[in-house]
Amino acid sequence: MPTWIAITIAAAFLQNIRSSLQKHLKGAMGTTGATFVRFGFGLPFAIFFVLALHLIGGYDWPPHFPAVFFVWVAVAALAQITAQALLIQLFSHRNFAVGTAYSRTEPAQAALFGLVFLSDGVSPVTLLAIAISLVGVMLISVARSPISPKSLVMSIFTRTAGIGLASGLFFGLAAVGYRGASLSLGGPNFMMQAAITLLAAIFLQTLVMTAWMLWKNPEEIGRIRTAWKVSAFVGAAGATASFGWFMAMTLQTAAVVKALAQIELLFTFASTVLFFREHINRLEFVGCILIVAGILVLLLA
Repeated sequence: MPTWIAITIAAAFLQNIRSSLQKHLKGAMGTTGATFVRFGFGLPFAIFFVLALHLIGGYDWPPHFPAVFFVWVAVAALAQITAQALLIQLFSHRNFAVGTAYSRTEPAQAALFGLVFLSDGVSPVTLLAIAISLVGVMLISVARSPISPKSLVMSIFTRTAGIGLASGLFFGLAAVGYRGASLSLGGPNFMMQAAITLLAAIFLQTLVMTAWMLWKNPEEIGRIRTAWKVSAFVGAAGATASFGWFMAMTLQTAAVVKALAQIELLFTFASTVLFFREHINRLEFVGCILIVAGILVLLLA
């Protein structure tokens, strides 16, 4: 099994754990706080990864830090903050599995961003994948209302669908940005490049989110302090998952990595039914399956 496949599956499992814990935290704090813990509590783990690779693994530092590295990190870090906040907000509108499925158009959007910014390949099959996933999103949007051709078409313009698609868009932009940042380092190896990129990104995200909370929502800091134990688990799972994503995306294009990452939906369905006790109706299930089918088409392409 190629290394990037094993890493991606492990990262998808950890990301589902992180998302489940964040949904739990949404009841104890607002969207801002639940978004912050993903980054703020992940920073110590990102530092640990870099130091462990250098001091224990014996890996050297990257040969240089070009300006484009910092540009890519800034773009990707801010895009990920936006995507994460949108996803958490989405959990308030729909159940956990359906909320996650909305953002699963990310690989198709990452393919387009990869084509534009990194010259990653795209084919007619990729466009087919996008169309299949879009139909899935439309089905999910109308799953709990009377269905007609008009409602099916208009579903893509609903507020809930818009939030989900926007989340996927920013996640896709972040994925391509992180791949661009890691590749720009040029060495010494995919693990160290990924760890350095992760540390730079989480450091910036923590600064931005802390400043935002102090300015707009200082009371969230108290809520975060109260829920620090769960927040620590969120940070650990999130940082480790991101380390996995960054390593995989250094070895393979962002779109293909994120396509395989749709295996997370299997973990998500299990969490929805077993832990959150939420109901998924038949049409929502079909919509989720279509999204996964579109992503599989992309992967085969």
